[in-house]
Parts: sequence; structure tokens; C-alpha cells
Amino acid sequence: MDCIFCKIISGELPCTKVYEDDEFLAFNDINPQAPVHILVIPKEHREMLSDYGPNDEGLLGRLLAVTTEIARQQKLDHYRTVINCGSDAGQMVFHLHLHLVSGRKLSGQLC
Repeated sequence: MDCIFCKIISGELPCTKVYEDDEFLAFNDINPQAPVHILVIPKEHREMLSDYGPNDEGLLGRLLAVTTEIARQQKLDHYRTVINCGSDAGQMVFHLHLHLVSGRKLSGQLC
């Protein structure tokens, strides 16, 4: 597979890990848009949020729970979460990922 995030998950490409468990990996974005910019990704490859359905509610709920835990671990009082779905929405890597951004006042479009 030619997915950069799948290569990061497999260890083929390096990253600065922030969190990892059996289902998810979180790492610092290499092109941060804020002082804290962490990507949280499921290890299972699906291109975008619209590829998930009602049977995936558990995984999507855990994605948000993991993101909240990472924010706590990072001692973030205020933060933004963003999921871009499709290229017109700004998605550049087609493997579902959530942006967790913080560290400065956030306004307008960020990711």
C-alpha cells in the first residue's frame, strides 16, 4: 500500500509518537499549524470519515476518547479537533485522521 500513514503504522517511516495502543496511533504533525499539532489515526486503513457507518460507532467513539486522553496527557486546556473529509475539505492524506491542535489562540480555518 502506498499510504504514508500505513507506512508510519508499520514502522517503515518514522514519526514522533505521542500515543499508541492496539487500534490507534498518535504522532506530531511534520507540518504543524499550531505549537501543538497531533494527528490521531486508526491503524485500520480507510480513506476518510465517510467510509465509516453505523457499525463503526464504537471505533469512532474510541477515536474521540483517545483524543481526549491525549489532550489530558499533554495538559491542553483548550484545543481544537478537526477531521477533513475529501480533498475539497482540505484532506491531503487519504487515511482517516483527526487533527488535535492547541498552543495558541485558534480562530478561523486552521487545518
